[in-house]
Amino acid sequence: MNKVITVSRQFGSGGREFGIKLAKALGIPFYDKDLISMAAENSNLSEEFMRHYEESAPGIFSRTLYSYYQMPMNDQIYIAQSNLIRQLADKEPCVLIGRCSDVIVENSVKIYVHAPLAFRVQRKLAMETGVAPEKMEDHIKATDKKRKKYYEYYTDKKWGMAENHDLCMDSSVAGIDGCVETALAFIKNIREDVKLSLRLSLWAIFPRPANARPFPAGKRGSRPFPVCVKRAYLPVNLPKRGSGA
Repeated sequence: MNKVITVSRQFGSGGREFGIKLAKALGIPFYDKDLISMAAENSNLSEEFMRHYEESAPGIFSRTLYSYYQMPMNDQIYIAQSNLIRQLADKEPCVLIGRCSDVIVENSVKIYVHAPLAFRVQRKLAMETGVAPEKMEDHIKATDKKRKKYYEYYTDKKWGMAENHDLCMDSSVAGIDGCVETALAFIKNIREDVKLSLRLSLWAIFPRPANARPFPAGKRGSRPFPVCVKRAYLPVNLPKRGSGA
């Protein structure tokens, strides 16, 4: 096994448990919440602040407050974590959970674990979460909303879309162990020549313009250009509006 596996998940679907068991079955490292302490150690950021802001997109207030002074804390944490994720992916095969890792590590095996809301509510109620039973459904929805906002803010992709992943599984159908078995069979039969052929086909359809220049790093409208997205290319010498070109 020489591939990095990235796992995206709906809250309560068992994505973390799935990732742990998959990593154990493959004999490779597993990274989830420990990414916070590792990123804090590699940067000048406080681990306490990282845990507070982790997987959160900047709000309007924080963007306005920081815009004239420094980069928002959310952006600093995102950059620190994305740099760490790249380092881990370059070092050895591993399983990475969430944090836009499926986009940061472009050539990873991208897996998405989901389940119906009712199943996720019952699963979380069976755990000691400290959340009142009558508030569990709202808690799950709020967590998913937060993850969706974070993912879409930093990647410009729709969260939870099947086309953004190589394998999507409903954990309520086969259970976590069944999902692990399915993933192992899928990974074993991955054809690299097919994935490479698809990438080359996309480049053939959308070639880089001959007169292109890189989009200015660090700027994308009013927010920093997402680190995990490929650098976009803009053609130079575009005809001015109304020039008749």
